[in-house]
Amino acid sequence: MRPGRARIDTAVVQGFYDRMRAVAPAAYGAIERDRAGDPGRPFADTACGRLVGSLDPAGLRALGMWAHHWCMRFYDDDTRVGVRLVREIAARAGLGWTADEVRWLLDRSYEAGPAAAHRFTLPLAAAAELPADALPEGVPGDALPADWRRLRAG
Repeated sequence: MRPGRARIDTAVVQGFYDRMRAVAPAAYGAIERDRAGDPGRPFADTACGRLVGSLDPAGLRALGMWAHHWCMRFYDDDTRVGVRLVREIAARAGLGWTADEVRWLLDRSYEAGPAAAHRFTLPLAAAAELPADALPEGVPGDALPADWRRLRAG
């Protein structure tokens, strides 16, 4: 297994995709509306900001996972609005991230490669909420920055 890869039960991963699929239409629509709008508006006044404000913690985790996945797949396209959405979600503490969600986020980040400079924004923020021993087995400690627990989206 290459660094950063962790085995996650396929039923768990399917559950992630089901949850992300539930928020995807609203998320995509909000990103497209914001892409056409004023990039300088306060986040709360954007379509993405209104969407974030309407979701509970589980919905925000699904939205964050979808936006992270979308940005990792299309990092060479115009993802500024998506990156802003990911950063805003990463900055919210207490969303109840699970170890499996963090594993999945880290896996997507490693797949994206170093060209996607923002690829660890959400996974590191989510991982910082986990207990110290909750990091997945397949993720070696040297695969993350030494101060990963102090990193936050900014």
